[in-house]
Amino acid sequence: MYVGLISDTHGVFSEPFRKFLEPVEVIWHAGDFGGGLSFADSIAAFKPLVGVCGNCDGQDIRREYPAHQYLEVQGLKVLMTHIGGSPGHYDLRAQALIERYRPDVFICGHSHILKVMQDRRYDFLYINPGAAGVQGWQVVRTALRFKLESGQVREMEVFELPR
Repeated sequence: MYVGLISDTHGVFSEPFRKFLEPVEVIWHAGDFGGGLSFADSIAAFKPLVGVCGNCDGQDIRREYPAHQYLEVQGLKVLMTHIGGSPGHYDLRAQALIERYRPDVFICGHSHILKVMQDRRYDFLYINPGAAGVQGWQVVRTALRFKLESGQVREMEVFELPR
């Protein structure tokens, strides 16, 4: 499965991101869609969409997208939530989810900081795609794409666009 991963769009899904994500089969969104349900629907019209709501999302998004998603895909257990923290500094709710689901891959957003690393304590791949939108303090907008095959994350690529 070829996955595109974005977060913190805050109502902006610009053409360079569409071009980068064109080859993927599905887009995963780690929260803070912004722009309401019609904005999320526009992404879903582009590619099938799996997402979670973020702290800045309204009730319309929260009705459609849960606070966390647990997926079993290509032999991997994937856990996604918006506010996750980072290895060694997890949000308490995220840590409870991690301990409950014991994922192979943990995905979150919120920080607007792109970070991909192995969490040795919990033995999973931690992924935060950074922010694809223009709201916030980040100077670079980012997205990821990767393949999930036979229980592994492969061929991860980073897209960067100056804010």
